[in-house]
Amino acid sequence: MSFFGAVFAALTLYWQWHLSGITVALPFLGFMLIGLAASYVIRTPGEGIKPSPKEERAIMWSSIGEGVGLFLAANIVVNLHRPDLLLPSMALVVGLHFLPIAFAGGFRPFYALGTALIVAAIMGFIVDAPTGGKVAGLMAAGALWLASGIAVHRDWLARRQTPATV
Repeated sequence: MSFFGAVFAALTLYWQWHLSGITVALPFLGFMLIGLAASYVIRTPGEGIKPSPKEERAIMWSSIGEGVGLFLAANIVVNLHRPDLLLPSMALVVGLHFLPIAFAGGFRPFYALGTALIVAAIMGFIVDAPTGGKVAGLMAAGALWLASGIAVHRDWLARRQTPATV
């Protein structure tokens, strides 16, 4: 999630503010920080959070659907000559992808994340260009970064509460 938050932020900087170079790489520092925290947590003794087989299937199929949906959304907005709608349509697809995972796992925070991304997409569709793309891109990046930070913290807490198995 952290990586895709950085992707949303970088695409917003590039497409909406027409920035380039090192500026577009800056959002990936956030990804690196969350990645370092996740690396630390993974190496912490204890049992982390493991998805059930049902949740793993939902993650797999939802991620496949997300990939197909992103491809279709990108092609549709490009063929409609509306590149201003690309970030909102991407946020919509990514948000929808979290709902089946939340349902399969009964995990309410994924409902909240999916809803936040869908709201970001709706705002991006409603607000006139180019501000709509900025709003959708930055809201999506923020939601994904927040969710990934919470996920790392949640796994850390789970590892602290369970003994390590050898």
